[in-house]
Amino acid sequence: MQRNLFDPENLIQPAEAPGLTQQNPMAVRYTVKGEAFARQGTMVAWRGSLQFEKQGQGVGNFLKRAVTGEGLALMNIAGEGEAWFASEAAHCFIVDVDQEHGLTVNGKNVLVFDASLGYDITTVKGAGMAGGGLFNCTFTGTGRLALTSMGVPLVLPVSPQAPVYVDTDAVVAWSPQLSSSLHRSQGVGSMLKGGSGEAVQLKLEGEGVAVVNPGEPKPNPKQTT
Repeated sequence: MQRNLFDPENLIQPAEAPGLTQQNPMAVRYTVKGEAFARQGTMVAWRGSLQFEKQGQGVGNFLKRAVTGEGLALMNIAGEGEAWFASEAAHCFIVDVDQEHGLTVNGKNVLVFDASLGYDITTVKGAGMAGGGLFNCTFTGTGRLALTSMGVPLVLPVSPQAPVYVDTDAVVAWSPQLSSSLHRSQGVGSMLKGGSGEAVQLKLEGEGVAVVNPGEPKPNPKQTT
């Protein structure tokens, strides 16, 4: 029997506790009682007494973003209420970050996170502008962080005996204690979807995990003036 979209059991009721929760596979809910931070452009709905303000990135981070065109453009959410976050119907998932390990994340995969987490924009060794501008955000502290991927992400173990190579467009996150660098392999490009010529992968070495996007991200459409 088909359910009506507007049946009472389908209506989203107020949350019982503050913090970050999974709403459905393509959205998360943050129940704010104080403040939180989110990537600009990811908030899709809200209710309550909330204020939204563009968040500065700090002098060093601002300069990196000005040069590379990348970074983590944030907004601060303050007050009491609820807000929902999503990004182009991508798969959403929540990660618990602890003080001991932290997490390095591709900035475009960030949705929303606890104000108890700190972040800094970091660069991959050998990347910069010539290497495709692979700039990421390292989160520290203790709290929860919501991320996106094109589907259920792959979580790959990395060990000193078995480094992992990830397509630079597919990497979502990795353990910050891993050593990261760009690896160029001749001939691999023609075997990758859409690849041609020399291929570049992110090489992760050490002890930790790599989170990989199982789908191919869609390129941003070119803006016309």
